[in-house]
Amino acid sequence: MNRFEDLHFPDAPKIVVDPPGPKTKELLQQQERYESAAILYPKSFPLALVEGRGSTVRDADGNLYLDFFAGISVLNFGHSNPAIIKAAEAQLHRLTHTLDFPHATRLALIRKIIETAPGRLRNASRVLFGSPSGADAVESALKLARNHTKRHAVISFEGAYHGQTAGALAVGSQTKPKESLPPLVPDTHFLPFPYCYRCPFGKDGDTCCLECVRYFERVLNDPYSGVPDPAAVILEPVQGEGGIIDAPAEFLQEVRRITEEKGIPLIVDEIQCGLGRTGEMYACEQAGITPDLMPIAKSIGGGLPLAACVVREGLDAWEPGAHLGTFRGNLVAMAAGLAALEFMEREELLDHVKEIGRFLKTRLEEIAADHGYMGDVRGRGLMLGVELVKDPRTKEPWKEGVQALQQECYRRGLLVWTAGHYGNVLRLLPPLVTTRAQAETAADILENAAQTVRP
Repeated sequence: MNRFEDLHFPDAPKIVVDPPGPKTKELLQQQERYESAAILYPKSFPLALVEGRGSTVRDADGNLYLDFFAGISVLNFGHSNPAIIKAAEAQLHRLTHTLDFPHATRLALIRKIIETAPGRLRNASRVLFGSPSGADAVESALKLARNHTKRHAVISFEGAYHGQTAGALAVGSQTKPKESLPPLVPDTHFLPFPYCYRCPFGKDGDTCCLECVRYFERVLNDPYSGVPDPAAVILEPVQGEGGIIDAPAEFLQEVRRITEEKGIPLIVDEIQCGLGRTGEMYACEQAGITPDLMPIAKSIGGGLPLAACVVREGLDAWEPGAHLGTFRGNLVAMAAGLAALEFMEREELLDHVKEIGRFLKTRLEEIAADHGYMGDVRGRGLMLGVELVKDPRTKEPWKEGVQALQQECYRRGLLVWTAGHYGNVLRLLPPLVTTRAQAETAADILENAAQTVRP
């Protein structure tokens, strides 16, 4: 029997009306008329959802889909998880919001986060809540690092994404969102990340990470590198928006060694890759490293808006009120988050993620072997990516191919998203409660859709 099979719509995927159907189109037209032009996702998927369960969703016309991007990792525990709903509803009836006054639900969640934190943060850290977005968690980490070191520069990496507020956007490497803006935060510096398929140093995959580490260390040691002593180094163990780029353990271990030797706080962004997504509680655990500051968000609220920063005890030296956020008192989201972490523990979800992730990655590799335009399959757990290229010899990015493959999957009842430096990576982020049968169905859909796409 498939684990978690009772959490989903049993018939999904099932297309009853060619999408987008008439009701969906009507809702999309209303949105186009009244909502800001900044909306993004309906531009790729003409989709209007009305209901979700587990790893499945229903649109306004009754079509059922497998949801394999889960709100970009917000819904790690699935849509409408009964254990999370029960906890959130109970809290909603008692007390909703308390700023940052103590409350049993709040303190229980804090203890659970500290008890499950990685490495030396476990049972030796503090938790800071702010506004309910990952960007705010990143902002708080940057502010605290600068406050602690009395320095201002920050080192980030090519391919990084950390959010859309000014400070978080400044340490993200994508240039387009910044083109029309004034300079955001001075002394932000981007160094090469071990993107082994496209090694920034032209090396093969076995030595790429070592070249990146050598460059990183040289920049810090060279008084003429142009990079002042930084207040912090920030990175994602697995880059999400950058294209599911999984940093080798050796790279992360060396970055941690160097930053510790030089007294530089290391911020490890676990917003997309954390909370079980890679088969570890936090992605950095595979390398055995301990962050100094760790922003978490997305699924920490069990699907409700919540964000936090886990802080090494010696760094928590702020004055009261130094970082505020009205909604850091959202007890409903905290109750949902606590229920989500308890669900993960009770159901031994990490083992399940590793098992389903291994199966799905193997199937993706088999599909890629039959299609030369699938140049690279990468990731771990249920954070997987397939990079599409026009020619495997030249590795010329094929963005149009990813878009065509995404649309074919959509028409067949599978929702997947994109990523990558060039927008040419198919990104799969299914809920962690996805069953083996659903993973098999998704792989079959992707395989059939791939037959229709040609460079």
